[in-house]
Amino acid sequence: MELTNKQMTVIFKAFCDENRIQILKLLKGGERCACELLEEMSLSQPTLSHHMKILCDSGVVTGRKEGKWMYYTISAEGAELARSCIAEITSLSGQDLSINRKCNCDE
Repeated sequence: MELTNKQMTVIFKAFCDENRIQILKLLKGGERCACELLEEMSLSQPTLSHHMKILCDSGVVTGRKEGKWMYYTISAEGAELARSCIAEITSLSGQDLSINRKCNCDE
């Protein structure tokens, strides 16, 4: 599945903050309650909510509400989408990729 530039931007936005990277590392161990993330991260509740919205909007993280708390986990589908996004923009196409390629700007 080829992703749009907008979809790629949303995914990369999720990974471009130190706090969100730390949250993802914490979620690698499995589902975590927002209260645990708040305690581990020493963030305010509004700041955590902001980061979790960005992570959930990217599809890499999913959340479920239980009582008054949210529980978050890494989405297998979202993680695969992020991997395919990176592969898509970093894979070299079949065109001539020789180092000695000449530019036509001076002609």
